[in-house]
Amino acid sequence: MSKIRLLLVDDHEIVRAGLRMLFLAEPDMEIVGEAGGGADAIRAVADLHPDVVLMDVAMPGMNGIEATRRIKEANPETAILALTMYEDEQYFFEMLNAGASGYIPKRAAPDDLVSAIRVVSQGNVFLYASLARFLLNEVLPTHDAKAGDSLTEELTPREREVLTHIAEGKTNREIADVLIISPKTVDRHRENIMQKLNLHSRVELVKYAISRGLIRVE
Repeated sequence: MSKIRLLLVDDHEIVRAGLRMLFLAEPDMEIVGEAGGGADAIRAVADLHPDVVLMDVAMPGMNGIEATRRIKEANPETAILALTMYEDEQYFFEMLNAGASGYIPKRAAPDDLVSAIRVVSQGNVFLYASLARFLLNEVLPTHDAKAGDSLTEELTPREREVLTHIAEGKTNREIADVLIISPKTVDRHRENIMQKLNLHSRVELVKYAISRGLIRVE
């Protein structure tokens, strides 16, 4: 099985050193490069083609938000996970809107960070529990509550199960193991769900699941 290729982006060398020690102990991960700022991160992604970029938000020069936006425009297949000390709503949504697949605070446990890397590497969204509540205040513009309930009823029971697991941050493999189906079948269910609900990103899927009460946010 191929390893998850990581690019570490943070303007503090001591932070990158700690991350190196953490990920070097994971047999399914390898660090392919590091960058100390947004502009360097863009160049590194173009040269190294990592699977996941672990991106700090606030850095001198080009910040992580702008770097994320530019990286996703040029390399949409690259997943970006924000790792930052900032836990406010503005940064959270700016990073998600720029294309990040998750947002985790630097105070998080190492195991949570490792799990987040695996989740976003599978094309899913990682929501740290204390930050997921921000999504409760977001209303999808294409659905009101009544219409949303009707659309959810159009999903098959299996599709509702898959949607719930996606919103909880599980990878395709984890969902497949729980439901005893193949990862390809999970992906096909995801595509059907997005088409039926007229959603266009995994972040919207998560927001929808929360607004419909399919998952709880503490």
